[in-house]
Amino acid sequence: MTARRRFRGRIAGVGSGSGVRVVVGWWQESPFGPFADAMVETADGHRVLLAPTQEVADLVSTTYTFDEVRIEPVEVLAGSADDDAWVRSWGPSSPSLTLTLEVGGRTGLGQLLRLVPGRLATSPAFATLTDPVARVALRGVRTRGVAQAGRREYYGATDVREVTAMTGSFDGTDLGALAPVDPPCRFGFSSTPRRPSVTEVTTTIVETRT
Repeated sequence: MTARRRFRGRIAGVGSGSGVRVVVGWWQESPFGPFADAMVETADGHRVLLAPTQEVADLVSTTYTFDEVRIEPVEVLAGSADDDAWVRSWGPSSPSLTLTLEVGGRTGLGQLLRLVPGRLATSPAFATLTDPVARVALRGVRTRGVAQAGRREYYGATDVREVTAMTGSFDGTDLGALAPVDPPCRFGFSSTPRRPSVTEVTTTIVETRT
C-alpha cells in the first residue's frame, strides 16, 4: 500500500559570518499540525536537528543526517505581513537557537515560480521534471530524493523571497552578520539555495507500507 503525507509551509535558509548555517522549517499544515523545526550546521561541520517533538525528530532524522538531535520547543514569532501574506520578519527561537530574519522582495526565481499554477508546481511529477534543472541552476538543491527505507520525497516550490538581514545566536554564541549558505549544508540529498532566502514549499512524502 502506498501512503502520501503533505507538508505545506516555508523554509528559510541562511548563512552567517561565524560560518554557522541554519535551515528553519515553518509548517502551517502537516500531519502533525502546525510546527517549526531547525537544522543547524556549525563551522566545523557538526550537524544538529532541533525538533519540537520526538515524532517530528523521528521523521526528519530518517530523511536527513545529523550528528546530534535535540528535542526542544521551536517557535516562530512573526511580524507584519504584506499584501501577498508574506511575513516580513521571522523570529525563530528555541533554547538552543534564536534568530531574527528580515524578509525582502521576490527573487527572479520566485517570479518564475509564480507563473506556474500552484496545483502543478506542488505535484510530485513537476518536482521530478524540475530536479535536473535545480541541480544545475542552484548548487546543492534538489527537488526530489530518496530517504531511508525507500521513502520518496518531493519538494514543490511556489515562491522565493530574499532574506536581507539576520541577527541571532546558537548555544549562546553570536552568529554574526548574514552571509551566503556556503558551503552547502550537508544534511542530506538537498540543501537550500546559496543566496539567503525563504521558499514557499509543499513537501510530499510517498512511502510503501506493508
